Amino acid sequence: MPRFYFDTDDGDFHYRDEEGVVLSDAMAARSVAINTLPEFVRNRDFAKDRYAFSVHVRDELGNSIYLTKLALTGGWQAAIVHRT
Repeated sequence: MPRFYFDTDDGDFHYRDEEGVVLSDAMAARSVAINTLPEFVRNRDFAKDRYAFSVHVRDELGNSIYLTKLALTGGWQAAIVHRT
């Protein structure tokens, strides 16, 4: 079975996967990449209103085979005073 590598980027930190994961095929790797994105958002303290998260999948030869991204944006909709 093939090995796939999942490089991640949360806008502040880039991680290059050197270990990889053995999966049945590229569709399984796609599923892992997409399901990784919500983990970026979970249990995070957001200091900004814009974030871009990505998971880049490479095959055993280092070829780029899949890229998935999640953009998170927010902004105040009313003129209010934000207090910390």
